[in-house]
Amino acid sequence: MIPLLAAGVSFASSVLAQMSGLAQRVANTTLQMPPSAPVYGFQTTDTFGTRPGTAPVALVTPPGETTRLFLVDKPGGVFVCTNLDGLNPAWNFFLNISGRVLTGDASDERGLLGMAFHPGYATNRSFFVFYSTLSTTPGLATNKLHERLSRFQTMADNSDQADPNSEVVLINQYDRADNHNGGDLHFGPDGYLYVSVGDGGQQKDTLGNAQHIDKDFFSGILRIDVDKLPANLEPNPHPSVITNASGLANYSVPADNPFVGAATFNGLAMDPAKLRAEFWAVGLRNPWRFSFDPATGRLYCGDVGQDTYEEVDIIVKGGNYGWSYREGLHPGPRTPPSGITFIDPILEYRHGSAINQGYSVTGGVVYRGSRIAQLFGAYVFADYVSGNIWALRDDGTNTVSFQLLANDRNISAFAIDPVNGDVLMTDHVEGTIKRLDYNTTQTGTPVPPTLADTGAFSDLTSLTPNPGIVPYDINVPFWSDQAEKTRWFSAPNTNLTIGFDPNNRWSFPTGTVWIKHFALELTNGVPESQKRLETRFIVRNAAGVYGVTYRWGDSATNATLVPAEGMDEPFVIYDGGTVRTQVWHYPSRTECLSCHTAVGGWALGFNTPQMNREVDYGQGPENQIAALSRVGYFSSPVTNLNTLRALAHPTDTKCSVEYRVHSYLTANCVQCHQPGGTALGYWDARITTPMSLAGIINGALDNNRGDTNNRVVASGSIDHSVLLSRIATRGSGQMPPVDSTILDTDAINLLSAWITNDLPNAQSFADWQFAHFGSTNAPNAAPDADPDNDGAKNLLEYLTGTDPLVGADAWKINVRPAGNTVEISFPQIANRGFQVESAPSMTSPISWQPLDVPANRPLFSPTNFTAVVTDTITNTPFKFYRVRVFEP
Repeated sequence: MIPLLAAGVSFASSVLAQMSGLAQRVANTTLQMPPSAPVYGFQTTDTFGTRPGTAPVALVTPPGETTRLFLVDKPGGVFVCTNLDGLNPAWNFFLNISGRVLTGDASDERGLLGMAFHPGYATNRSFFVFYSTLSTTPGLATNKLHERLSRFQTMADNSDQADPNSEVVLINQYDRADNHNGGDLHFGPDGYLYVSVGDGGQQKDTLGNAQHIDKDFFSGILRIDVDKLPANLEPNPHPSVITNASGLANYSVPADNPFVGAATFNGLAMDPAKLRAEFWAVGLRNPWRFSFDPATGRLYCGDVGQDTYEEVDIIVKGGNYGWSYREGLHPGPRTPPSGITFIDPILEYRHGSAINQGYSVTGGVVYRGSRIAQLFGAYVFADYVSGNIWALRDDGTNTVSFQLLANDRNISAFAIDPVNGDVLMTDHVEGTIKRLDYNTTQTGTPVPPTLADTGAFSDLTSLTPNPGIVPYDINVPFWSDQAEKTRWFSAPNTNLTIGFDPNNRWSFPTGTVWIKHFALELTNGVPESQKRLETRFIVRNAAGVYGVTYRWGDSATNATLVPAEGMDEPFVIYDGGTVRTQVWHYPSRTECLSCHTAVGGWALGFNTPQMNREVDYGQGPENQIAALSRVGYFSSPVTNLNTLRALAHPTDTKCSVEYRVHSYLTANCVQCHQPGGTALGYWDARITTPMSLAGIINGALDNNRGDTNNRVVASGSIDHSVLLSRIATRGSGQMPPVDSTILDTDAINLLSAWITNDLPNAQSFADWQFAHFGSTNAPNAAPDADPDNDGAKNLLEYLTGTDPLVGADAWKINVRPAGNTVEISFPQIANRGFQVESAPSMTSPISWQPLDVPANRPLFSPTNFTAVVTDTITNTPFKFYRVRVFEP
């Protein structure tokens, strides 16, 4: 009897779903959904073949060149593509400073962030980079994060190879936070280097870096002279300004910079000796990407917003763009002194998932090419999160409303193809370079115009699916404003199988189709008042998925295709004696892709913890996964069904509150909140990640809303739990970010109870170490230590609630024969998972296997009780047992 700690959890639901028969698998021959959505107009296409690098953030071309393109990779490499105008472009390393660059995962804003070639590069071989690094500023920071601007040169005998030893540091700014670094570099038409710098990180300018020109290099656009022309000025001394052997800076301040000679700023006096005259413009939060229009010299900048608005600015000499006194056109987190004049953005857009919304602007470029005439002169930019790619026009007086061109998420930068002037962009997650193309005629098979034309149903009145289209149900539905949902799927050909995984995403063959039908009670609690709203389709193809939906309107016999841009429709709802109007949003085709992501598994809810439940396919209750396995939907038969995990519904009181919370977050948030996801936060919603490691409880925030006490979830404090606040919000900042207008009160009540009742009484392992050993670093406090020599390591004693210093206080497992069976009993601790495993021998390597019996389904009980798991005696000479213990 050897207890063992492990991670993970599983629980099999006993709720039944009544469905039609599934005696055997049959092919579907009726579905008419095209393999890909038809393409018309603008689209993005991969270009330049196989590329090196993993997280591109910029594309750069030396001035005057047309045959080379340079890719800046956030981990610290620059790659050059040669023979750009030929048939076989070739990529090679140009510069590798990854050993100097400090960075992290895809959501980390540190790294090699920008690059610009000197206007005289053809003769002086100089270029400049901006990167994050560990460095020291004497008297201020030792071996801490700094943002660095440096000059390098190429090899004298090889223009495709930089000299990593040629670095000359110009600015080395100590940075107290990882985010809001800016880092874009461009030489202007005037020959000076422009540098974007963010507000230094955290949120709401809590570091107080914005609206200062007498402190550090934050929150604006810098303009410096890297050639140190005689007419220009030596910068004021500053710890970040690196000097040469003569004690002079490695750059000068242009004499016509707007703040040269300033003695006041924002109406307040300042010390001229501390003036940072390098600033060209101020009041920017995170100017991630900017560019010059080559025809007019206008400087366009995308400034990433705080809670509500993103903005595009035209940067002018001495301009103050408001942050942190304003966010877009609206009041910001700080109150400005009187008399300040701000420059308005030429465009702001709200946070959201509509076609004119997003969450993180990526500044773009002005198109001056010849292939797409209707785009000429337009500024093309994107939103990193929503994936919307837009064009806007501004003539200096009027801004034309921005136009949606295409949708492609994770666009981190834009550039111009030096060969033909096309718009290029980098995909930070895929690691690809994409081109903005335009199709003059529709290509591909049209989507069926009506639901009847899809071939999904043999009878639309009863919603009877055609053969080969199988109904299914899930444990925890995604919140959809009280709508009832019915689901079907089809892998049309019987030779198409699904790749099963007990813990991670399933894999799906091309051609798999998922169908979800929505209906809403117009009088709450009266099923007869239910109205059909829409029927959605998600189609798996080689590129990922696409989605469309059909609106029923006033018909009960057919539904029509919703336009690609989506639509809204109001309904009058009778709700407990009150009358209200509920607006139902039919998603656009791009909005479908906001949730149906690769990291989320494409088909949300079609995975082990959601599908692991009992259903009735007309032959009595049966485990749903077992039924699908029985008729051949999986590439291999699924075994050990009783050991698989399952999500718990928010109202399932047989499970602990914490496990129900974890299940809710997995169902509603995992498509974005996990490693590799698009969310800006740091927490992990996957059910396979123990709550103690998920970054949720007292977890740090990407945006603390200006309050350092705020956390993802703050133990005991609803007011400081931002996750709950956003779930309990409708409008700007709501989560999940879909167009929901009704609060999920079950979820709000569940999370509130967990935060206020459970978490204050919960003890983390670190708390437990302090309680018993006075420190987390004491030798006897280590997780694998056994100070009382009772055979149970500290982590097990913590999980089972025993005293690590008293050997007699032990969590005991009892094994006793009972006829032709063996009973394994043990104390089941509330909010802990337990799983009995057996092995035929204790000779290494030991082959421990979980018992595949119903009583061994890992259950996170809300209370303590004695668990009994029964095993059948076999002819095996010996059988050894142990129990794994794990957290939710």
